[in-house]
Amino acid sequence: MAGSTFFRRALTGLLLVAAAPAAAGPSLLFDFSTGKVLADKDAFMRWHPASLTKLMTAYVTFRAIDAGELQLDSPIKMTKHAAGEPPSKMGYKPGSVMTLDNALKMLIIKSANDVAMAIAENVGGSEQMFVDRMNAEARRLGMTDTHFVNPNGLHDPEQYVSARDLGLLAVAIRTEYPQYAPYFSIQGLSAGDKKLMNFNMLVGRFPGADGMKTGFICPSGFNLIGTATRDGRTLGVVVLGQTSAVGRTDMAAALLERGFEMGDVPAKTLATLPYYGLRGGPPVNMRAEVCGKKPAAAQSEAAGDHEAKTVKSRWLEKLPNPKLVAVGLGGAEGPVPLARRDAGEEYADVPIPTPRPADYVPVETKADARVKAAAGLN
Repeated sequence: MAGSTFFRRALTGLLLVAAAPAAAGPSLLFDFSTGKVLADKDAFMRWHPASLTKLMTAYVTFRAIDAGELQLDSPIKMTKHAAGEPPSKMGYKPGSVMTLDNALKMLIIKSANDVAMAIAENVGGSEQMFVDRMNAEARRLGMTDTHFVNPNGLHDPEQYVSARDLGLLAVAIRTEYPQYAPYFSIQGLSAGDKKLMNFNMLVGRFPGADGMKTGFICPSGFNLIGTATRDGRTLGVVVLGQTSAVGRTDMAAALLERGFEMGDVPAKTLATLPYYGLRGGPPVNMRAEVCGKKPAAAQSEAAGDHEAKTVKSRWLEKLPNPKLVAVGLGGAEGPVPLARRDAGEEYADVPIPTPRPADYVPVETKADARVKAAAGLN
């Protein structure tokens, strides 16, 4: 109990040092290798995930690859429905085709809502069928305060997560599919003559930073899941509900720095952290505080560009020689995704009208088998 009190007090101090707003949202600091929770604040409070949703979209897709449903060079076709999603987006026309590999890069780094929807419709057969898979995987992972309605994080009052649940998802991605870790550490993309920098300001600026994802909508505020590795030790941080892009980065950096100073300590794990706070209830809505009277330029994932005009921060300094990864259309020579093959046709301008299962049950993948074998369950 004394140790728990110490870390709670330490976190309270960090919140003040990190220049957090008075109504700072939930936060969580944890160790990837042990699952230990090093610090937490309102870890079970329901919150709108915004584009952190795309981490589950990526995870479901990784599992589909693992199950043999498609490959990284498989075609992802942009439907009329997907192309109509609001920004942030790539803006590709309906009928455009890209590789899944490029789609995942644009999903994670550009946080493209149109690409997220296209992945969902191609992998799942329809948006709803893919969302069913998202929720099924959340249940399997023990994400008890999570519910998804769409694959890209656009606002829906019924779409919510908790900081603790996001920690479980981050660990699952990193431990089950380490081969995809490079996607999350990309500094920026080049798409034709466009340079699309990672919205995660830790990457390239915070020592050891190597992922993962940001998210923003007015009701959620500025969210961030960050990871960093030093001396073979990887820590993760979840920061929700900050009022600026710089603020969420300051908070994440302060928590990560403190975590590396702590070393290995006795602590609860993500799986055993006792539930606290009010159970259930609607997610917090930050719209008035975050967007209120702010200009449109401050109400987006690219708000850092606006902040750079008035705020001095190391997170806003341009990387001297950013490592950009080229993305674009074409080159999709792999097998058509299983959902499209089962339907016996390619996508037109609408999702394939395949039957919706009553309840999707996750199939066992190769990653699941490896986990069981490591635990001696086979």
